[in-house]
Amino acid sequence: MALLFSLILAICTGPGLLDAQPSSHSFGGPLSRVRLVGGDHRCEGRVEVQRASEWGTVCDDGWDENDAAVVCRELGCGAVKKAISGTAFGPLTQEDQKIFVQEFQCNGMEESLSQCEREDFFDCSHKEDAGAVCGFPENVRLVDGPKRCQGRVEVKHQGQWGTVCKASWSFAATKVVCRQLGCGRALLTRKCCNKATQGQGPIWLRKASCSGKESSLEECPAGVWERSNCTHDDDMWVECEDPFELQLVGGDGRCAGRLEVLHKGQWGTVCDDGWGEAADRVVCRQLGCGPPLSPPAKFRRRFGPGAGRIWLDDVACSGKERSLEECPHRFWGRHNCNHAEDVAVVCAGARNHGWHLTALLLLGDSTFFREQGSVL
Repeated sequence: MALLFSLILAICTGPGLLDAQPSSHSFGGPLSRVRLVGGDHRCEGRVEVQRASEWGTVCDDGWDENDAAVVCRELGCGAVKKAISGTAFGPLTQEDQKIFVQEFQCNGMEESLSQCEREDFFDCSHKEDAGAVCGFPENVRLVDGPKRCQGRVEVKHQGQWGTVCKASWSFAATKVVCRQLGCGRALLTRKCCNKATQGQGPIWLRKASCSGKESSLEECPAGVWERSNCTHDDDMWVECEDPFELQLVGGDGRCAGRLEVLHKGQWGTVCDDGWGEAADRVVCRQLGCGPPLSPPAKFRRRFGPGAGRIWLDDVACSGKERSLEECPHRFWGRHNCNHAEDVAVVCAGARNHGWHLTALLLLGDSTFFREQGSVL
C-alpha cells in the first residue's frame, strides 16, 4: 500500500501533469454562448462570449475571417463578410468588462467557438476587441413576449417590419424561427393576440413550405412576400425553449463530470433513462471536447450525485445532432428518477485536465483506461 501511495504521489506531482491542461483549452470555465454587440443587427458587432452568467470580450490577437466565420455559423448568420478589430462598434465596452480570451485559433470549419483552440487572456485592452460582420442580417424577430424567445412573429420585408398571417404559417416554420434566433426547441405556435400585443404595421403573407430543418426562413421554399387581407387578429405567436446551455461538473476540467443543463436560470441534472453512447457523443461535440470515452457506470459514479432539480429524462439522441436540445426528450422537469441516476460524461478532452484521472487509474479503473490506449 505504501508503494502504491508513493507511485500515485509521484505521478500526481511529477513534471507536466499538474499543468497538463494547456491554456489553449480554458479561460476559467466553459464557453457557453457567443453574441455580437453594438452592430445594426444581431449579425454584426463586437464579439462577446459568456462564462457562467458573465459576458466578456475577445482580444483581436490572430483574429481573422476563419474565426469570424465560426461566429457567423454559430449564430445562424450566414457567411462571414469581414473580421473586425478595435472600437468599430458602439456603445463602447465598459472598462471594467472582462476580456476572457486572448486568441482563438479556428480553422473556419468548426460549428462553434467552443470547438476552436483558444488561449487565456493575459495582455490586451478593449481597444483591441474582436468583431465580426456576417452576411445574414436579422429578418425575423419575436416581440412583446415575456422573454426574447417568446412573442409575436415579425418579419422584415423591403426594410419594413410586419406581422405574419396565420394562413401562411406552420409549426415547421416555428421550428426554423426558433433555430434562427438561437433559441431552444419550438414549443407552440398559435394565433395572437390581445389588443396589447397585436401588431400595428403591415401584415405580410408568404406561403412558406418549411420542412423544419432549415437554418433560416430564407432557406424555406416560398413565394414572394406580399400584403395580405388578414387582420391583426390573425397575427402569429411563437414560443421556443430558452437557449440550451450545459456543463460537466465534479471533475477536474470541463470535459468530464456530471451533466447539468440550464433551464429557467437554474442548473439541473439529466436522468440516465435511455441514455447511451450516442448522447455522450452529442454532449462531447457540443462542448468541443472531442469524442466520448463512454466509461463504465462504476467510473461515472465517481463524479457524485447532483442536488436540486432533475431537468431532463428519456433523452434519445441519434448521435448526429449538433446540440443536446435537438434530441427528443420529455418536457422540462418531468421524470421518474432520483439523483442516483444522474448522467455523467467523460470526453477525450479530459486527458488534458489534470492528475485526478491518473490517480483513478491506479486506484481501480485500470481496465477501462487500458482500453482507451493513450488517453492518459
